[in-house]
Amino acid sequence: MNLQQHANRDDMKVWLSQSEVAQLLEAAQDTQQRLAFSLGARCGLRSHEVLDVSPEDVVDTDAGTVLRVWHGKGDQFRETPVPRDLATTIRTVADVRDASRSAPLLEISTTRSLRRWLAAAAGELADETNDDGWRYLGFHDLRRTWATALAAADVDPLLVIDWGGWNDLETFLEHYRGTYSPEAQQREREKVAWLG
Repeated sequence: MNLQQHANRDDMKVWLSQSEVAQLLEAAQDTQQRLAFSLGARCGLRSHEVLDVSPEDVVDTDAGTVLRVWHGKGDQFRETPVPRDLATTIRTVADVRDASRSAPLLEISTTRSLRRWLAAAAGELADETNDDGWRYLGFHDLRRTWATALAAADVDPLLVIDWGGWNDLETFLEHYRGTYSPEAQQREREKVAWLG
């Protein structure tokens, strides 16, 4: 986990490692929470975008399986990759529930509920791991984690901007890719014997 002080606020920006993302998904109380956290950490969705996702938004294209975000920031449309296991879970939920495929995936309708879910899971992880960094975790940090993980995997920054719905490279670099992923830092540390 990487923490960085916000420029104009008392709280922190948080970047999770991929193992910490897995811990967070495990800490979810149910499928609804796991889906919400996954849409942030694995697809880079903003909290209001998570609330709008419906099963019919998951589509197979020539580029792979994507999630269509119809009303992103500024009411902009975009498509972002969705991991195979998450797409399967979304489709399975659609198959077993009574609602139509166009109905929202989550049973909640406010970002406040998302924040409450995340705070509860993060608080539990802080207690379990004795790492108070979890207490700073906000929903937007899941998007930040997603973008940084893509950058660490050498995904073209312009493609990350497209998938994430950012307007320009400067905004992306300034606000989202502000640190190296924990995995990238570990790889570099391993190059220095005395840091081992």
